[in-house]
Amino acid sequence: MNHWLILSLVAAYFIVLLLISYATSKGAKNEHFFIGEKNSKWYLVAYGMIGTSLSGVTFMSVPGKVSKIHFFYFQIIIGYLIGYFIVAAVLLPLYYRLQLTSIYSFLKTRFGNITYKTGASFFLLSRTLGASLRIYLVLYVLQTFVLDSIGVPFAITAFVILLMIVLYTYKGGVKTIIWTDTLQTTFMILALIVTLWVIKDQLGLSMSGLFTEIQNKGYTQIFDTDWKSPTFFLKQIISGMFITITMTGLDQEMMQKNISIKTLGKAQQNMFAFSVVLLFVSLLFLFLGAALYVYASTKGITLSPQTDDTFPLIALQFLPPIAGILFIIGLISALFPSADGAMTALTSSFCIDILNMNDRADWDENTKTKRRISVHLSVAVIFFLIMLVCKAINEKAIIDLVLDIAGYTYGPLLGLFAFGIFLKNKVHEKLVPVVCISAPIITYILKANSKDWFGGYQIGFETLLINGVLTFIGLALILTRKGNRNEIQSEL
Repeated sequence: MNHWLILSLVAAYFIVLLLISYATSKGAKNEHFFIGEKNSKWYLVAYGMIGTSLSGVTFMSVPGKVSKIHFFYFQIIIGYLIGYFIVAAVLLPLYYRLQLTSIYSFLKTRFGNITYKTGASFFLLSRTLGASLRIYLVLYVLQTFVLDSIGVPFAITAFVILLMIVLYTYKGGVKTIIWTDTLQTTFMILALIVTLWVIKDQLGLSMSGLFTEIQNKGYTQIFDTDWKSPTFFLKQIISGMFITITMTGLDQEMMQKNISIKTLGKAQQNMFAFSVVLLFVSLLFLFLGAALYVYASTKGITLSPQTDDTFPLIALQFLPPIAGILFIIGLISALFPSADGAMTALTSSFCIDILNMNDRADWDENTKTKRRISVHLSVAVIFFLIMLVCKAINEKAIIDLVLDIAGYTYGPLLGLFAFGIFLKNKVHEKLVPVVCISAPIITYILKANSKDWFGGYQIGFETLLINGVLTFIGLALILTRKGNRNEIQSEL
């Protein structure tokens, strides 16, 4: 594909996002930025969340991983579905009952200010690292297949893209993102379907014939029954369930969109609809990955050992131009949901949870807006710096790294919320940060030595669950006798 055509597509897409931003941010105040006036349409949120959940990780890493782990990733997707139903049944009612803007305010109500700040800080750390990796994955492809050849440094690419995202999100926030997410989801799914169709035609097969070929290659195995394997089906499903509970239900970015819906019932409708559709879309991405490897094998294409390169290499260099064009549009659509929602959520959490903006009676609306914009810009700068580091140390498929980071950084949030919801005891708050820092460290040690210590069993993505359990146990060890069940229940 012509490189200038690709850059023109990026520019045109950005102009559309700016127009949406302009239309949705007229007269916007800080409340619009944080929770969109609590008037969002549940079906728009549900549809847009598909794109946010998929991101560049699913768009490229999941198809690329099929060559190594077949359809085993679908085991995690099954766990996701269970997790979404738990979020809708347990966490959403809690957030609506307490009328939260930041979901971490629950920790302040339940435990106190130190626990509240600790929980918010772990979210800020986790989402900053995770979002930076997701953004980097997409920029890496643009850089490798387009911009390197015309001499544009990666630092310039990252700077320009982040500046573009800041420009269309700094004012409207959630209200804007809900609408831009619908556009991005549409293009991602369109790129997926058209690429499958083009591969099918290029191989001279029907869709059922392509599926048969994929089966014959052995890619469609879904369940791994080896209990010692990191992809053993039971631990993958359980891990997927807890990944969803934490990375969706305990994540300000994802919940910020849900609690922008007016009523609990509609928010739950959103979660149920979104989760079922996501199940089938994720399966299609696995099918696409298998189709890409069948195509490469048939055409004698030598692929990079870096599996994240598989989809862009074939789409941009071997398939007809329509596939390349839609790949670029889908790639851009994978980029922006990863960045805009994360920037907004991190800005919201820092302003509300760390700066206590909602409680600052001495700040007028203009002062709050200036502070918020300053935080927004700071988040973009941090993303930029982390991506420069990612560029220097890129070693493996990003999906592994994203889920590894989630296991270590969301685990304390899982333990804090589980303890706060299911038990009514108070704890020595000054020791909460110690517990939340110790749990990931112990988890890391267990994972590094699991094969030797546990008879060949290898800890995989279940680090999240182990981390959460250790945090829960740690909180149980620092109980205080002050307070009683009735006092805490009355606070909630």
